[in-house]
Amino acid sequence: MTPDQQFARMIKLSMLGFTITFAYFMLADLKIPLTPQAMATHLVTKVAPQVSGKVVQVAVHNNQQVHQGELLFVIDPQPYELALQQAQLALEQAQQDNAELDASIAAAKASVTASEAALAQAQREAKRLASLFDDHSVSRQSLEQAQTTVRTEMAALASANAQLAKLKVSRGQDGAHNLKLRQAQNQLATAQLNLAYTRVTAAEDGVVTNLQLQQGSVVNVATPVLALVSQHTDIIADFREKTLKDIGPGSEAWVAFDGEPGRLYAATVSSIDAGVSAGQFAADGSLATPTESDRWVRDAQRLRLHLDLRSHEQLRLAAGARATVQLLPEHGVLRFLAHLQIKFISLLHYIY
Repeated sequence: MTPDQQFARMIKLSMLGFTITFAYFMLADLKIPLTPQAMATHLVTKVAPQVSGKVVQVAVHNNQQVHQGELLFVIDPQPYELALQQAQLALEQAQQDNAELDASIAAAKASVTASEAALAQAQREAKRLASLFDDHSVSRQSLEQAQTTVRTEMAALASANAQLAKLKVSRGQDGAHNLKLRQAQNQLATAQLNLAYTRVTAAEDGVVTNLQLQQGSVVNVATPVLALVSQHTDIIADFREKTLKDIGPGSEAWVAFDGEPGRLYAATVSSIDAGVSAGQFAADGSLATPTESDRWVRDAQRLRLHLDLRSHEQLRLAAGARATVQLLPEHGVLRFLAHLQIKFISLLHYIY
């Protein structure tokens, strides 16, 4: 074989190899999609105190695993203990005020009874003098004086009733419906709750990370001072949208982590995000901004998948650990090619 024939043969083999490779990549992109744009994530709970104060105890250390309800740190409880005592005194004062009002109401009722008796007596006297006046036995002055006494007693009775009504309104209802008692009890419950908030505990199982809190630090309400990383691992992977036509919750996948190159983990697609930030527009009154590009073929949009590992092993995966995800087709031959593909990519991480 002449050199020209050898060169022509090499060109043909190269073209054949390129065609086969190109065809494989086209098939793989549609039927056995793979992405290196994946990572392990954990829910991060930002722990913020619900009361302000000085930290007197930090009960955990950095990267410590904690369980739900375990103590994290303690805020100086003295100001809140004093507030609790003040609320208890306010409750006792409200109870004492109600007792005094009860005594005043009893006295006001007695005054009303006395006024009613005095008015009845005055009315009887005026009626008697009116009869005597008709017989010319008493003077008109005596009759008018008796009638004036009746009006005076009526006014006194009205005043006594008004004072009784005022005391009843100030006293309010009895028992749990009494306004003053309810206000004092509410303040007491608030003080008890604030005192309980001085002991900050873990809301769920997790790992304390990047701990910068120290004894003596002053913390403010609703300001995060500690991060708690959940132990549940959520794998997120970004795929081109054209490759997800037949993918949905329950689809199978393999995951290879950069920290464990060469090892594959079985996973299941749990969900697909409903959208990406590129499809979100703010109603801020601005005009539309059309996309400017001179390219004939635009970049493919990527959508995000969430996957759950099917292995029950306790993997020590940090939040943000990078991974490669291979979606698995149902066809046996394609599944075999998918296995070779993800295995080859994962083995490359031994080198790079």
